Amino acid sequence: MKSSRSDVHGKFHGLPQLRFEDQQLTSFSGLVVVQELFGRLDLRTRLRGCFRHLPVIPIFGHAKIVLLLIVHLVLGFRELRDIRFYVDDPLVKRVLGLKRLPDVATISRALSSADEQSVRRLQRLLRELVLLRLTALCVARVTLDFDGSVIGTARHAEGTAVGFNRKKKGQRSYYPLFCTVAQTGQVLDVLHRSGNVHDSKGAKAFIGECIGIVKAAVPEVRIEVRMDSAFFSEDIISMLNKDGVEYSVSVPFERLAALKARIEARHVWHEFSETCSYFELHWKPKSWKRRARFLVIRTEAPKQRKEPLQLDLFVPYEYGHEFKVIVTNKGLTANKVVAFHNGRGSQEGLFAELKSDNQLAYVPSRTWVGNQIYLLCALLAHNLTRELQMIADPPSRSISEKRPALWAFTRLDTFRRHIIQRAGRLIRPNNRLTLSMSANQAVQTDLLHYLEALKNAA
Repeated sequence: MKSSRSDVHGKFHGLPQLRFEDQQLTSFSGLVVVQELFGRLDLRTRLRGCFRHLPVIPIFGHAKIVLLLIVHLVLGFRELRDIRFYVDDPLVKRVLGLKRLPDVATISRALSSADEQSVRRLQRLLRELVLLRLTALCVARVTLDFDGSVIGTARHAEGTAVGFNRKKKGQRSYYPLFCTVAQTGQVLDVLHRSGNVHDSKGAKAFIGECIGIVKAAVPEVRIEVRMDSAFFSEDIISMLNKDGVEYSVSVPFERLAALKARIEARHVWHEFSETCSYFELHWKPKSWKRRARFLVIRTEAPKQRKEPLQLDLFVPYEYGHEFKVIVTNKGLTANKVVAFHNGRGSQEGLFAELKSDNQLAYVPSRTWVGNQIYLLCALLAHNLTRELQMIADPPSRSISEKRPALWAFTRLDTFRRHIIQRAGRLIRPNNRLTLSMSANQAVQTDLLHYLEALKNAA
């Protein structure tokens, strides 16, 4: 039906008079989905178990504070003082089970008064929730990616130090090591470290622990591991071979001059694509006891490299080509091993989402334990929103060579804008609590879809 101009356009000049009053209005109607998820996972009880050992239990309790921080991050807020923008939101209070929210000082004291045992139990909860999903998923392979990420800060928090930072040189930072699951796009565990340590600091024990945890939870699956050149060592490779774990690890040229010489002397290359060629070596560095399978890949470079590089010392050089080496125990063809190893790029996207949407890069406290707990809250918020999407929809992808996530996940920022941040009002018609929202068909469809999926999964 065609509308007239007068039906479409209007003149509005005056500003409405502002009036602020308690009308039980909420800006986050979509939190009803998160509340249902918390109930399904029995998250409140699990969190209370993480802090039950503490001798002094404050009015709010550490479990409530951690739950508040998870909700705080799901809503998209960053600093602790941002709580003032939703302190009177009735739906947030209902989700947390509180009549009023704590202030910033209370939250800071709770973070500071926790101990290392609380952190360990919260880490165990993080792992348990991911392992529950892996158990229900029934996949033949689980792919674990290990890498570190810099969390910089301008404050002198406990445990921070000046380390390698490509973007902000001289900044104090933490440098945690993460273990992520490629199939679910979730973080399985984290090793919190100061910013001045090497990538491999504590890596062997952490990698072995993560592998052991997955094996104990899902003993029938085949475990795969992908890592960059910082984790290239005989100790880690031997441990993976002993545990029967398939792996692919990047090889650093600067530590292996003999390998660089062999590559430069190579004349016969086998092509597996228009731009890539390779050859294999059954080789070992002099200090190693056993040989391993090394894949040397040469890729045509579209542009000449212009950054500073000591060509005669480190990376092999041939105009128009770039080189990389992978050590692996996989029996696949070279192109499939390269595709598998290149799938590590999805972890970088995961780190980017964690820092931009989950505030992973924020350091709220001056204490080591407090910052660990905030970091774990950010990881829990990420994992829980991924879990919600996995409950609501079946896998949309099959297992391929690059091992992408089995779901095409919606970013938390998009999920937040589409579902969480919807205005509503809590009313009681006929004395029955009701959340009244705008009649938007898209929001109604998605919201009811998530709630129905959670009820069916319970």
